[in-house]
Amino acid sequence: MLNERAREIHSFIQRYRREKGSAPTIREIGQQFEISSTNGVRYYLNLLEKAGYIRRTGGISRGIGPSTETLPAGIPILGRVAAGQPILAEENLTGTLDLADMFGHTENLFALHVRGDSMIDAGILQGDHVIVQKQDTARPGDIIVALLDDEATVKYYRPHRDRVELVAANEKYAPIVVGEHSGFSILGIVRGVIRTVGRS
Repeated sequence: MLNERAREIHSFIQRYRREKGSAPTIREIGQQFEISSTNGVRYYLNLLEKAGYIRRTGGISRGIGPSTETLPAGIPILGRVAAGQPILAEENLTGTLDLADMFGHTENLFALHVRGDSMIDAGILQGDHVIVQKQDTARPGDIIVALLDDEATVKYYRPHRDRVELVAANEKYAPIVVGEHSGFSILGIVRGVIRTVGRS
């Protein structure tokens, strides 16, 4: 049985998603209900998740979604990724792509909307969705989604002994050279590309 505050927070999350198209952050929930501690907000989110009202995706600032019972089957679209210069990696659940027939189990997959033209020679165009398998390792030559501090980009992965190079598939772009203390991490490897023809 949910207490009144948990029900109010659930209503706020639903209303926020309808109005803004994404979930509120823990900080925004705390501000709305004058809860100063992030642990205090997490307490109510845990109650809601255990009761089946919401589901949460770890490591994503706006990763609060409706419960799995109300989600359509498919791969979650978590935001946009740069295929040019890196852009802010703000990941929001914005819908799903029903690709289970193509990729099998989708638990470790997510989709990102591509902006930019740095991967056009690999067949990844602006406006495409890349399907990404969530993992923190890759082999040389894999196309990966990389996180550089708070910015995400999609590039070829070229590791060297003393550095990592993130290489574009467009001669206009020089490789991004990643040093030891750059805040670099691998979010996943690209498994596929979805393109809609006749976009307006």
